[in-house]
Amino acid sequence: MIDEFDKSLELGFQDQMEAIIRRLGQARRRILLSATDNPHIPQFAGGEGFYRISFLDKEEALPDGITVYEVDSPQKDKLDTLLRLVCVLGTQKSLVFLGFRESVERVGEYLSAHGVAAVMFHGGLEQQARERAIHRFSCGSCNVLVCTDLAARGLDIDGVENVIHYHLPPDRVTYVHRNGRTARWDGHGSAYLLVGPQERVPEFADKDCHTFHLPQRVPAPAKPLWATIYIGKGKKDKISRGDVAGFLIKQGGLERGQIGRIDVLPQWSYAAVDSQQVRALLERLRGQKIKGVRTIYTLAD
Repeated sequence: MIDEFDKSLELGFQDQMEAIIRRLGQARRRILLSATDNPHIPQFAGGEGFYRISFLDKEEALPDGITVYEVDSPQKDKLDTLLRLVCVLGTQKSLVFLGFRESVERVGEYLSAHGVAAVMFHGGLEQQARERAIHRFSCGSCNVLVCTDLAARGLDIDGVENVIHYHLPPDRVTYVHRNGRTARWDGHGSAYLLVGPQERVPEFADKDCHTFHLPQRVPAPAKPLWATIYIGKGKKDKISRGDVAGFLIKQGGLERGQIGRIDVLPQWSYAAVDSQQVRALLERLRGQKIKGVRTIYTLAD
């Protein structure tokens, strides 16, 4: 079973996928998955002897749970419009999609400089930086993830409430995959298309759109309810999520309700804690051992 096979073909991984399938000679079924229809089925998947099973609604580009809005930007550079929008959205989890890594860096730095709790995610970042960004966004220690279309596939993050298209999607496939990050399963979410003075809502999205009017005065950027701490030990040190939770309660003095998501990775761990407790917590953890081993505890930012 290969997920997102169409994107893998687009990125030039046909030889790698074919090599994997050839090594599974005893496999009785070969299943290729995608959220959008793809007329091209590679020869290695079984030639002409395949069945196409579609759960897509031919009449609708989006599930009923997504509401789409057009947000007009008076300037070609949409930074101010984006900032005002995320201020209105407050602590809601929002993904901001752009087409280029350099644009992600520029927009992410702009939002951070204006007090927005935002992190960046694109293919040019080191693996540890990407993992840290996903944890912080997933656990709620930042409210905004600024990203390329790398985040449009394969990420299943609970509770994403908004998808913001800073750069308009170039085609319907990109539009569907980006919006698919919200309203998962039977959930509800919103998609916002930021439209500059010389742009138009794409035809494939036009019928879905409602106009969203930003208020004249917007609130200050919302502070996250959670903070993420970095712990310098992980699975290779036989650390488990239970070990981390117990450590934060016993040595850190936290209550269960003050601990959020915990991710234990091979060489380090991340834990979400009540943002109002984090600085006092780090003071209490200084010099403490987790499972008998000293390590680093610091704010992951």
